[in-house]
Amino acid sequence: MTTTTKPKRLIVFDVEGVLLPKRRYLLFEVARKLGTLGFLKILLVGTLYEIGLLSLESALKKIFKFLRGFKTDELFQLYKEVPLMPNVKELFQKLKETGHKTALISSGLPTPLVEDLATTLKADYAYGLELETANGHLTGEIRGDAIKPDGKALVLKKILKDTNMAPKDCTLIVDDRNNLPMFPLSTKKIGYNPDFLISAKSDFVVKGDLTEMLPILTGETLKNPPPTLSKNEILRGAIHIGSFSIPFVCMHLLNHYIVSLIILLTTALYITSEFLRIRGINLPVTSTITWKTARKPELYEIVTAPVLFALGIVLSLILFPTPVNYVPVTILTLGDGFATFFGKTLGRTVLPLNKGKTVEGSAFGFICAFSGALLFINPTKALISSAIGTLVELLPLPINDNLTIPLTTGLALTLIP
Repeated sequence: MTTTTKPKRLIVFDVEGVLLPKRRYLLFEVARKLGTLGFLKILLVGTLYEIGLLSLESALKKIFKFLRGFKTDELFQLYKEVPLMPNVKELFQKLKETGHKTALISSGLPTPLVEDLATTLKADYAYGLELETANGHLTGEIRGDAIKPDGKALVLKKILKDTNMAPKDCTLIVDDRNNLPMFPLSTKKIGYNPDFLISAKSDFVVKGDLTEMLPILTGETLKNPPPTLSKNEILRGAIHIGSFSIPFVCMHLLNHYIVSLIILLTTALYITSEFLRIRGINLPVTSTITWKTARKPELYEIVTAPVLFALGIVLSLILFPTPVNYVPVTILTLGDGFATFFGKTLGRTVLPLNKGKTVEGSAFGFICAFSGALLFINPTKALISSAIGTLVELLPLPINDNLTIPLTTGLALTLIP
Protein backbone atom coordinates (compact mmCIF):
# COMPACT_ATOMS: atom_id res chain seq x y z
CA MET A 1 0.00 0.00 0.00
CA THR A 2 1.33 3.45 -0.89
CA THR A 3 0.68 6.38 1.41
CA THR A 4 1.62 10.03 1.03
CA THR A 5 1.37 10.85 4.71
CA LYS A 6 2.43 8.57 7.49
CA PRO A 7 -0.59 7.76 9.72
CA LYS A 8 -0.56 8.96 13.30
CA ARG A 9 -0.84 5.45 14.66
CA LEU A 10 -1.89 1.95 13.73
CA ILE A 11 -4.84 0.73 15.83
CA VAL A 12 -5.22 -3.06 15.77
CA PHE A 13 -8.52 -4.62 16.84
CA ASP A 14 -9.33 -8.15 17.83
CA VAL A 15 -12.76 -8.87 16.34
CA GLU A 16 -14.84 -11.25 18.48
CA GLY A 17 -15.31 -9.82 21.95
CA VAL A 18 -14.35 -6.30 20.86
CA LEU A 19 -16.22 -5.44 17.65
CA LEU A 20 -18.63 -8.39 17.59
CA PRO A 21 -20.18 -10.14 20.59
CA LYS A 22 -17.83 -12.80 21.92
CA ARG A 23 -18.69 -16.39 20.91
CA ARG A 24 -21.97 -15.20 19.39
CA TYR A 25 -21.25 -16.13 15.77
CA LEU A 26 -19.99 -19.71 16.01
CA LEU A 27 -21.81 -20.68 19.19
CA PHE A 28 -25.28 -19.25 18.57
CA GLU A 29 -25.80 -18.18 14.97
CA VAL A 30 -23.98 -21.12 13.36
CA ALA A 31 -24.32 -23.85 15.99
CA ARG A 32 -28.10 -23.51 16.25
CA LYS A 33 -28.31 -24.46 12.57
CA LEU A 34 -26.63 -27.76 13.46
CA GLY A 35 -29.29 -28.71 16.00
CA THR A 36 -28.95 -29.45 19.70
CA LEU A 37 -26.16 -32.02 19.30
CA GLY A 38 -24.11 -29.70 17.09
CA PHE A 39 -24.57 -26.85 19.55
CA LEU A 40 -23.42 -29.04 22.46
CA LYS A 41 -20.36 -30.23 20.52
CA ILE A 42 -19.28 -26.68 19.73
CA LEU A 43 -20.02 -25.59 23.30
CA LEU A 44 -17.86 -28.43 24.67
CA VAL A 45 -14.93 -27.62 22.39
CA GLY A 46 -15.20 -23.93 23.26
CA THR A 47 -15.22 -24.74 26.96
CA LEU A 48 -12.13 -26.96 26.64
CA TYR A 49 -10.34 -24.06 24.95
CA GLU A 50 -11.46 -21.55 27.59
CA ILE A 51 -10.07 -23.68 30.44
CA GLY A 52 -6.80 -24.31 28.60
CA LEU A 53 -7.22 -27.98 27.64
CA LEU A 54 -7.25 -27.27 23.90
CA SER A 55 -5.15 -24.87 21.87
CA LEU A 56 -6.98 -22.30 19.79
CA GLU A 57 -5.88 -23.98 16.57
CA SER A 58 -7.08 -27.42 17.71
CA ALA A 59 -10.40 -26.01 18.94
CA LEU A 60 -11.10 -24.15 15.70
CA LYS A 61 -10.20 -27.15 13.54
CA LYS A 62 -12.58 -29.35 15.52
CA ILE A 63 -15.38 -26.77 15.30
CA PHE A 64 -15.05 -26.35 11.53
CA LYS A 65 -14.98 -30.13 11.11
CA PHE A 66 -18.51 -30.06 12.52
CA LEU A 67 -19.41 -27.57 9.76
CA ARG A 68 -18.38 -29.85 6.87
CA GLY A 69 -20.98 -29.50 4.14
CA PHE A 70 -22.26 -26.13 5.37
CA LYS A 71 -23.10 -23.71 2.54
CA THR A 72 -20.68 -20.77 2.33
CA ASP A 73 -23.54 -18.43 1.41
CA GLU A 74 -25.43 -19.47 4.54
CA LEU A 75 -22.31 -18.96 6.65
CA PHE A 76 -22.08 -15.39 5.34
CA GLN A 77 -25.79 -14.75 5.90
CA LEU A 78 -25.55 -15.89 9.53
CA TYR A 79 -22.62 -13.52 10.04
CA LYS A 80 -24.80 -10.68 8.74
CA GLU A 81 -27.29 -11.39 11.54
CA VAL A 82 -24.69 -10.75 14.27
CA PRO A 83 -24.97 -7.18 15.64
CA LEU A 84 -21.98 -4.92 16.09
CA MET A 85 -21.02 -3.95 19.61
CA PRO A 86 -22.38 -0.54 20.67
CA ASN A 87 -20.82 2.53 19.01
CA VAL A 88 -18.29 0.61 16.91
CA LYS A 89 -19.00 2.72 13.82
CA GLU A 90 -18.64 5.95 15.80
CA LEU A 91 -15.27 4.82 17.11
CA PHE A 92 -13.91 3.97 13.66
CA GLN A 93 -15.22 7.19 12.16
CA LYS A 94 -13.39 9.20 14.81
CA LEU A 95 -10.16 7.25 14.25
CA LYS A 96 -10.42 7.83 10.51
CA GLU A 97 -11.01 11.56 11.04
CA THR A 98 -7.94 11.85 13.30
CA GLY A 99 -5.61 10.19 10.77
CA HIS A 100 -5.19 6.72 12.23
CA LYS A 101 -4.91 3.47 10.32
CA THR A 102 -6.99 0.54 11.56
CA ALA A 103 -6.58 -3.22 11.24
CA LEU A 104 -8.88 -6.12 12.10
CA ILE A 105 -7.27 -9.46 12.99
CA SER A 106 -9.46 -12.43 13.85
CA SER A 107 -8.59 -16.02 14.67
CA GLY A 108 -12.18 -17.24 14.67
CA LEU A 109 -13.76 -15.63 11.60
CA PRO A 110 -13.03 -16.44 7.94
CA THR A 111 -11.16 -13.73 6.05
CA PRO A 112 -14.09 -12.85 3.72
CA LEU A 113 -16.25 -12.05 6.75
CA VAL A 114 -13.51 -9.95 8.36
CA GLU A 115 -13.03 -8.13 5.04
CA ASP A 116 -16.76 -7.40 4.87
CA LEU A 117 -16.63 -5.98 8.39
CA ALA A 118 -13.60 -3.89 7.42
CA THR A 119 -15.54 -2.49 4.47
CA THR A 120 -18.43 -1.56 6.75
CA LEU A 121 -16.11 0.19 9.21
CA LYS A 122 -13.73 1.57 6.55
CA ALA A 123 -10.84 -0.23 8.23
CA ASP A 124 -7.56 -0.47 6.31
CA TYR A 125 -6.57 -4.11 6.91
CA ALA A 126 -8.51 -7.32 7.51
CA TYR A 127 -7.18 -10.78 8.32
CA GLY A 128 -8.92 -13.96 9.42
CA LEU A 129 -8.66 -17.70 8.99
CA GLU A 130 -8.72 -19.31 5.56
CA LEU A 131 -11.63 -21.63 4.73
CA GLU A 132 -11.35 -24.50 2.30
CA THR A 133 -14.47 -24.81 0.13
CA ALA A 134 -15.71 -27.01 -2.68
CA ASN A 135 -18.76 -26.34 -4.86
CA GLY A 136 -20.00 -23.64 -2.51
CA HIS A 137 -19.75 -25.81 0.63
CA LEU A 138 -17.25 -26.04 3.48
CA THR A 139 -14.91 -29.03 3.44
CA GLY A 140 -14.29 -28.68 7.17
CA GLU A 141 -10.64 -27.73 6.68
CA ILE A 142 -9.14 -24.39 7.74
CA ARG A 143 -5.67 -22.90 7.56
CA GLY A 144 -3.80 -19.59 7.70
CA ASP A 145 -1.46 -17.65 9.96
CA ALA A 146 -4.22 -16.29 12.18
CA ILE A 147 -4.98 -19.65 13.82
CA LYS A 148 -1.35 -20.52 14.62
CA PRO A 149 0.02 -19.98 18.17
CA ASP A 150 2.02 -16.92 17.04
CA GLY A 151 -0.07 -16.29 13.96
CA LYS A 152 -1.54 -12.94 14.94
CA ALA A 153 1.98 -11.66 15.59
CA LEU A 154 3.02 -12.76 12.09
CA VAL A 155 0.05 -10.90 10.62
CA LEU A 156 0.83 -7.77 12.62
CA LYS A 157 4.48 -7.84 11.51
CA LYS A 158 3.27 -7.82 7.89
CA ILE A 159 1.03 -4.83 8.55
CA LEU A 160 3.77 -2.90 10.36
CA LYS A 161 6.13 -3.54 7.47
CA ASP A 162 3.51 -2.46 4.94
CA THR A 163 2.82 0.79 6.78
CA ASN A 164 6.50 1.42 7.54
CA MET A 165 5.59 1.65 11.23
CA ALA A 166 7.24 0.33 14.39
CA PRO A 167 5.85 -1.11 17.63
CA LYS A 168 6.00 2.38 19.16
CA ASP A 169 3.39 3.42 16.58
CA CYS A 170 1.01 0.53 17.31
CA THR A 171 -1.94 0.21 19.72
CA LEU A 172 -3.70 -3.09 20.42
CA ILE A 173 -7.33 -3.47 21.52
CA VAL A 174 -7.98 -7.06 22.58
CA ASP A 175 -9.95 -9.14 25.04
CA ASP A 176 -8.38 -12.59 25.49
CA ARG A 177 -5.13 -14.47 25.83
CA ASN A 178 -4.72 -15.65 22.24
CA ASN A 179 -3.70 -12.05 21.43
CA LEU A 180 -0.68 -12.08 23.77
CA PRO A 181 1.86 -12.91 21.00
CA MET A 182 1.16 -9.45 19.52
CA PHE A 183 2.02 -7.61 22.75
CA PRO A 184 5.78 -7.23 22.06
CA LEU A 185 4.85 -5.53 18.78
CA SER A 186 2.94 -2.71 20.46
CA THR A 187 3.81 -0.08 23.06
CA LYS A 188 0.18 0.57 24.02
CA LYS A 189 -2.20 -2.25 24.92
CA ILE A 190 -5.87 -1.81 25.82
CA GLY A 191 -7.86 -4.67 27.32
CA TYR A 192 -11.58 -4.45 26.49
CA ASN A 193 -13.63 -6.49 28.97
CA PRO A 194 -10.44 -8.56 29.22
CA ASP A 195 -9.71 -11.99 30.62
CA PHE A 196 -7.33 -12.31 33.58
CA LEU A 197 -4.07 -12.39 31.58
CA ILE A 198 -4.95 -9.44 29.36
CA SER A 199 -6.13 -7.48 32.40
CA ALA A 200 -2.74 -7.98 34.07
CA LYS A 201 -0.62 -7.24 31.00
CA SER A 202 -2.55 -4.36 29.40
CA ASP A 203 -1.68 -0.71 29.90
CA PHE A 204 -5.35 0.25 30.14
CA VAL A 205 -8.60 -1.61 30.79
CA VAL A 206 -11.98 -0.46 29.46
CA LYS A 207 -15.18 -2.24 30.47
CA GLY A 208 -17.90 0.08 29.26
CA ASP A 209 -18.64 1.68 25.93
CA LEU A 210 -15.96 1.38 23.24
CA THR A 211 -15.91 5.16 22.83
CA GLU A 212 -14.53 5.43 26.39
CA MET A 213 -11.13 4.51 24.96
CA LEU A 214 -11.05 7.43 22.50
CA PRO A 215 -8.95 9.68 24.78
CA ILE A 216 -6.40 6.85 25.08
CA LEU A 217 -6.34 6.32 21.32
CA THR A 218 -6.35 9.89 20.05
CA GLY A 219 -4.42 11.60 22.84
CA GLU A 220 -7.21 14.06 23.46
CA THR A 221 -7.46 15.51 26.95
CA LEU A 222 -9.72 13.32 29.04
CA LYS A 223 -12.51 15.21 30.70
CA ASN A 224 -13.17 13.95 34.20
CA PRO A 225 -16.82 14.40 35.11
CA PRO A 226 -17.81 13.26 38.59
CA PRO A 227 -18.02 9.45 38.56
CA THR A 228 -21.60 8.27 38.46
CA LEU A 229 -23.43 4.98 38.36
CA SER A 230 -25.92 4.29 35.60
CA LYS A 231 -29.42 3.06 36.41
CA ASN A 232 -28.35 -0.38 35.18
CA GLU A 233 -25.38 -0.43 37.53
CA ILE A 234 -27.45 0.75 40.49
CA LEU A 235 -30.06 -1.98 39.96
CA ARG A 236 -27.37 -4.59 39.35
CA GLY A 237 -25.60 -3.56 42.56
CA ALA A 238 -28.86 -3.59 44.52
CA ILE A 239 -29.50 -7.20 43.50
CA HIS A 240 -25.91 -8.14 44.32
CA ILE A 241 -25.87 -6.50 47.75
CA GLY A 242 -29.48 -7.40 48.49
CA SER A 243 -28.55 -11.08 48.26
CA PHE A 244 -26.95 -10.59 51.69
CA SER A 245 -30.47 -11.39 52.94
CA ILE A 246 -30.06 -15.06 51.95
CA PRO A 247 -28.27 -16.14 55.16
CA PHE A 248 -31.10 -14.61 57.23
CA VAL A 249 -33.70 -16.43 55.15
CA CYS A 250 -31.82 -19.64 55.90
CA MET A 251 -31.61 -18.82 59.61
CA HIS A 252 -35.20 -17.82 60.19
CA LEU A 253 -37.45 -19.08 57.37
CA LEU A 254 -36.18 -22.00 55.28
CA ASN A 255 -33.57 -24.74 55.49
CA HIS A 256 -30.43 -23.78 53.56
CA TYR A 257 -30.86 -26.84 51.31
CA ILE A 258 -34.33 -25.67 50.33
CA VAL A 259 -33.01 -22.17 49.69
CA SER A 260 -30.26 -23.66 47.51
CA LEU A 261 -32.83 -25.63 45.52
CA ILE A 262 -34.93 -22.51 44.97
CA ILE A 263 -31.85 -20.62 43.75
CA LEU A 264 -30.92 -23.44 41.36
CA LEU A 265 -34.44 -23.63 39.92
CA THR A 266 -34.49 -19.86 39.46
CA THR A 267 -31.10 -20.06 37.77
CA ALA A 268 -32.35 -22.75 35.39
CA LEU A 269 -35.28 -20.49 34.46
CA TYR A 270 -32.87 -17.61 33.92
CA ILE A 271 -30.62 -19.66 31.61
CA THR A 272 -33.65 -20.71 29.57
CA SER A 273 -34.72 -17.08 29.41
CA GLU A 274 -31.30 -16.00 28.17
CA PHE A 275 -31.23 -18.56 25.36
CA LEU A 276 -34.68 -17.35 24.29
CA ARG A 277 -33.64 -13.68 24.54
CA ILE A 278 -30.72 -14.30 22.17
CA ARG A 279 -33.25 -15.78 19.74
CA GLY A 280 -35.39 -12.65 20.07
CA ILE A 281 -37.97 -14.07 22.50
CA ASN A 282 -38.30 -12.09 25.74
CA LEU A 283 -39.89 -13.59 28.85
CA PRO A 284 -41.89 -11.03 30.89
CA VAL A 285 -39.85 -10.92 34.11
CA THR A 286 -36.44 -12.51 33.62
CA SER A 287 -35.64 -10.88 30.29
CA THR A 288 -36.75 -7.49 31.61
CA ILE A 289 -34.36 -7.80 34.54
CA THR A 290 -31.52 -8.67 32.17
CA TRP A 291 -32.23 -5.68 29.91
CA LYS A 292 -32.32 -3.36 32.93
CA THR A 293 -29.20 -4.66 34.71
CA ALA A 294 -26.71 -5.87 32.11
CA ARG A 295 -23.97 -3.73 30.64
CA LYS A 296 -24.42 -2.85 26.98
CA PRO A 297 -21.72 -5.22 25.65
CA GLU A 298 -23.26 -8.11 27.60
CA LEU A 299 -26.68 -7.74 26.01
CA TYR A 300 -25.57 -9.23 22.70
CA GLU A 301 -24.83 -12.65 24.21
CA ILE A 302 -25.89 -14.75 27.19
CA VAL A 303 -25.20 -12.81 30.39
CA THR A 304 -23.39 -15.39 32.53
CA ALA A 305 -22.54 -13.31 35.62
CA PRO A 306 -25.87 -14.02 37.42
CA VAL A 307 -25.42 -17.76 36.84
CA LEU A 308 -21.95 -17.78 38.40
CA PHE A 309 -23.12 -15.52 41.22
CA ALA A 310 -25.98 -17.90 42.06
CA LEU A 311 -23.70 -20.91 41.80
CA GLY A 312 -21.19 -19.31 44.18
CA ILE A 313 -23.93 -18.77 46.77
CA VAL A 314 -25.29 -22.32 46.43
CA LEU A 315 -21.85 -23.89 46.75
CA SER A 316 -21.22 -21.85 49.90
CA LEU A 317 -24.50 -22.92 51.48
CA ILE A 318 -24.11 -26.64 50.83
CA LEU A 319 -20.35 -27.22 51.08
CA PHE A 320 -19.58 -25.58 54.40
CA PRO A 321 -21.03 -26.07 57.88
CA THR A 322 -23.36 -23.54 59.48
CA PRO A 323 -22.68 -20.71 60.35
CA VAL A 324 -19.43 -20.77 58.35
CA ASN A 325 -21.44 -21.15 55.14
CA TYR A 326 -23.05 -17.75 55.65
CA VAL A 327 -19.72 -15.91 55.69
CA PRO A 328 -18.67 -16.60 52.06
CA VAL A 329 -22.14 -15.45 50.97
CA THR A 330 -21.67 -12.28 53.01
CA ILE A 331 -18.23 -11.55 51.56
CA LEU A 332 -19.46 -12.21 48.02
CA THR A 333 -22.56 -10.04 48.33
CA LEU A 334 -21.38 -7.20 50.55
CA GLY A 335 -17.64 -7.22 49.88
CA ASP A 336 -17.70 -7.69 46.14
CA GLY A 337 -20.87 -5.61 45.74
CA PHE A 338 -19.63 -2.57 47.65
CA ALA A 339 -16.15 -2.88 46.11
CA THR A 340 -17.76 -2.35 42.71
CA PHE A 341 -20.00 0.47 43.98
CA PHE A 342 -17.21 2.46 45.66
CA GLY A 343 -14.72 1.62 42.93
CA LYS A 344 -17.06 3.17 40.35
CA THR A 345 -17.81 6.29 42.38
CA LEU A 346 -14.61 6.96 44.35
CA GLY A 347 -11.96 4.86 42.62
CA ARG A 348 -8.89 6.77 41.49
CA THR A 349 -5.91 4.47 42.13
CA VAL A 350 -5.80 1.59 39.65
CA LEU A 351 -4.29 -1.68 40.84
CA PRO A 352 -1.21 -2.60 38.77
CA LEU A 353 -2.04 -6.33 38.52
CA ASN A 354 -5.71 -5.85 37.70
CA LYS A 355 -6.39 -2.57 35.98
CA GLY A 356 -10.13 -3.12 36.17
CA LYS A 357 -10.00 -2.69 39.97
CA THR A 358 -9.10 0.23 42.25
CA VAL A 359 -7.50 0.53 45.68
CA GLU A 360 -10.44 2.56 46.98
CA GLY A 361 -13.03 0.03 45.83
CA SER A 362 -11.13 -2.89 47.35
CA ALA A 363 -10.66 -1.03 50.65
CA PHE A 364 -14.36 -0.27 51.04
CA GLY A 365 -15.22 -3.80 49.95
CA PHE A 366 -13.00 -5.18 52.69
CA ILE A 367 -14.60 -2.97 55.35
CA CYS A 368 -18.12 -3.97 54.33
CA ALA A 369 -17.24 -7.66 54.12
CA PHE A 370 -15.61 -7.58 57.57
CA SER A 371 -18.59 -5.78 59.09
CA GLY A 372 -21.02 -8.32 57.70
CA ALA A 373 -18.91 -11.33 58.67
CA LEU A 374 -18.92 -10.17 62.31
CA LEU A 375 -22.60 -11.14 62.47
CA PHE A 376 -21.68 -14.81 62.11
CA ILE A 377 -18.13 -15.40 63.37
CA ASN A 378 -15.59 -13.89 65.79
CA PRO A 379 -13.53 -10.81 64.82
CA THR A 380 -10.31 -12.72 64.11
CA LYS A 381 -11.95 -15.11 61.67
CA ALA A 382 -13.96 -12.27 60.17
CA LEU A 383 -10.75 -10.32 59.57
CA ILE A 384 -8.97 -13.29 57.96
CA SER A 385 -11.87 -14.31 55.73
CA SER A 386 -12.52 -10.73 54.60
CA ALA A 387 -8.84 -10.23 53.79
CA ILE A 388 -8.78 -13.44 51.75
CA GLY A 389 -11.97 -12.49 49.93
CA THR A 390 -10.62 -9.03 49.11
CA LEU A 391 -7.31 -10.44 47.86
CA VAL A 392 -9.06 -12.97 45.63
CA GLU A 393 -11.41 -10.28 44.31
CA LEU A 394 -8.61 -8.00 43.20
CA LEU A 395 -6.27 -10.62 41.74
CA PRO A 396 -6.55 -11.32 37.99
CA LEU A 397 -7.43 -15.03 38.26
CA PRO A 398 -8.61 -17.35 35.45
CA ILE A 399 -11.81 -18.33 37.30
CA ASN A 400 -14.64 -15.86 37.83
CA ASP A 401 -14.54 -14.23 41.28
CA ASN A 402 -18.19 -15.12 41.87
CA LEU A 403 -16.83 -18.63 42.40
CA THR A 404 -13.33 -18.01 43.75
CA ILE A 405 -14.38 -15.60 46.52
CA PRO A 406 -16.89 -17.88 48.29
CA LEU A 407 -14.90 -21.08 47.76
CA THR A 408 -11.57 -19.73 49.04
CA THR A 409 -13.07 -17.94 52.03
CA GLY A 410 -15.24 -20.91 52.96
CA LEU A 411 -12.30 -23.31 52.70
CA ALA A 412 -10.09 -21.01 54.77
CA LEU A 413 -12.68 -20.76 57.54
CA THR A 414 -13.15 -24.53 57.53
CA LEU A 415 -9.41 -25.07 58.02
CA ILE A 416 -8.93 -22.40 60.70
CA PRO A 417 -9.29 -24.00 64.16
